[in-house]
Amino acid sequence: MPKFIIERDVPGAGSLSAEQLRALAQKSRDVLNALGTEIQWVQSYVTGDKLYCVYIAPSEELIYKHAKLGGFPANNVCRVSSIIEPLTAES
Repeated sequence: MPKFIIERDVPGAGSLSAEQLRALAQKSRDVLNALGTEIQWVQSYVTGDKLYCVYIAPSEELIYKHAKLGGFPANNVCRVSSIIEPLTAES
């Protein structure tokens, strides 16, 4: 199943309280539950004015549908073509 990185412009994201982040996570989870098992949220990284989210889904269209239903921005959606890590350097 393809993996995607979603860039979301959320001004002030890095200043959101734990309660606000929990509310965002709950909304995302509720939408995911409504969409079914084809889409999975892996994790998100919160920065100053952006969220970078990792999802597994069969299509980019389903990622955009989740964003629309949840009222989340999806400013850039990129399909992951490869994953590298420190062990990749080993032969």
